Amino acid sequence: MAANEGHPRHRTYDAVIVGGGHNGLVAAAYLARAGRTVLVLERLDHTGGAAVSTRPFAGVDARLSRYSYLVSLLPKKIVRDLGLDFRVRTRNVSSYTPAERDGHPTGLLVGGGERRTREAFARLTGTEREYAAWRRFYGMTGQIAKRVFPTLTEPLPSRDELRRRVDDEEAWRTLFEEPIGVAIEDRFADDLVRGVVLTDALIGTFADAHDPSLKQNRCFLYHVIGGGTGDWDVPVGGMGALTDALAQAARAAGADIVTGHEAVRIDTDGRTAEITYRTADGEGVATARHVLVNASPQALAALTGDTPPAPAEGAQLKVNMLLKRLPRLRDGSVDPREAFSGTFHVAEGYGQLAAAHAQAAAGELPAAPPSEIYCHSLTDPTILGPALVEQGYQTLTLFGLHTPAALFEGDNEAVREELLKSTLAQLDAHLAEPITDCLATDAHGRPCIEAKTPLDLEQDLRLPGGNIFHRELTWPYAQEDTGRWGVETRHVNVLLCGAGAVRGGGVSGVPGHNAAMAVLERSGD
Repeated sequence: MAANEGHPRHRTYDAVIVGGGHNGLVAAAYLARAGRTVLVLERLDHTGGAAVSTRPFAGVDARLSRYSYLVSLLPKKIVRDLGLDFRVRTRNVSSYTPAERDGHPTGLLVGGGERRTREAFARLTGTEREYAAWRRFYGMTGQIAKRVFPTLTEPLPSRDELRRRVDDEEAWRTLFEEPIGVAIEDRFADDLVRGVVLTDALIGTFADAHDPSLKQNRCFLYHVIGGGTGDWDVPVGGMGALTDALAQAARAAGADIVTGHEAVRIDTDGRTAEITYRTADGEGVATARHVLVNASPQALAALTGDTPPAPAEGAQLKVNMLLKRLPRLRDGSVDPREAFSGTFHVAEGYGQLAAAHAQAAAGELPAAPPSEIYCHSLTDPTILGPALVEQGYQTLTLFGLHTPAALFEGDNEAVREELLKSTLAQLDAHLAEPITDCLATDAHGRPCIEAKTPLDLEQDLRLPGGNIFHRELTWPYAQEDTGRWGVETRHVNVLLCGAGAVRGGGVSGVPGHNAAMAVLERSGD
């Protein structure tokens, strides 16, 4: 959303927030509503960061969520506290995974009611066992979600405190102590079912199911606890609707939001900080009691003159498409409108995921790139102009896995093209017509499709290494030097409120909330 044009109204503020992404806007709204004077400095000509909606295709009235797609980790508490005009819609179908068994196209549809899901498992696997195991496993994660999610907007619990909250030793061991691959292999027998479970551990995280670091477990945890249910919902109006609402809430509470203002240095003595910023017209300085940095840990270090941490490499391909129509499936038992309304898994069997990881770790593009796709416009057509809706146009967003940034460093453009081609080929293997035949065209006659590699994301959004979480995800409990809220830095009055904070990552607003709470707590509110 375009914010205030012009310049800060004052030189001195209670809080200056560096970066107008969704977390910075959450912090600004909370602090301004508490009566603090707040300035948000955004280097781009709009707020929103990665949580934006844009019209990427020339002359086409389609406002797509360009980088972030679904909402799960945003607490309802934040929406209520800030009085946001923002809604989400649930997806009737959780996922569809196409497959071929005995030479015939088939697939696994999860959703549409318990009976239908049970029948889909039985049809794919030939037994009731896998569905029963699925129910037990996600019953367990559902209990963890109810107990862990509320802690994200509280001061950090200790590890022992969180373990007591979970109150289930088997669940704790499964998610917090042993590689998630152990649980998947112990509980499920079917390769396709195993792969569907594993995918939540690999979104934006380059890891094997048995990685001893357990970074795949941390990724899995955040993907199954959202909202206390693990549901991933569609933002009505696109992801930009959320950041538009946040900017409006912050501005209505009195915050100054200025775009085209890039912070370049923070000088602090622990009580007062000076933030030097650059505009098209030159440099300026704002003074504040507190500085909240809604940027990566690397950007924070650059601003304060500290030694930056090593960047965590991103490992994903993002593809946005606009279609004239949804493609027909080879599996004729499923309506494409159902298959694409949930998460459509491609080349994500358990063995396929392991092979893709091994190939990428060896410096090669995966021969069968895994990806997952969903169609926003099936659940929320408001992102399309009325004429496109009437003509049956649909959006598709694709998230590719196991493609680390290092694979693109030699020739980003050429490797991007090669990867996109092979990724679409994996999709086409399950379609009755090529996906390219369904693509709409823009005002210049070009196909409506764009792809972003980790290097593109680093260039567009300053994500270190293209990592969508800014760094490896952290456990949601206190560890050495994590501070009370997980946003503290070595500078007493400088806080990190971006995705790289403890309990950061994803579109959640949690780091923004927690940084604001840390400021208010210190000042006695």
